[in-house]
Amino acid sequence: MLAIAAAVVFGIAFLLDLLNADIGIGLTALIALGLCLLALHQAGIGTASVGNGGSWRRGRVRR
Repeated sequence: MLAIAAAVVFGIAFLLDLLNADIGIGLTALIALGLCLLALHQAGIGTASVGNGGSWRRGRVRR
């Protein structure tokens, strides 16, 4: 989810740079925000394990 948010931030920064637009926040700040979101994504923050109940073990449980 954080990687998608970073892609959106980078896309907005790219469009603002192409259009030479000014929205009150600097282009460098948007790029730093995108990099921060990517770093959090790489660190595993914001990732959820869906479907396996939070268990790291996959497959059948032997009895």
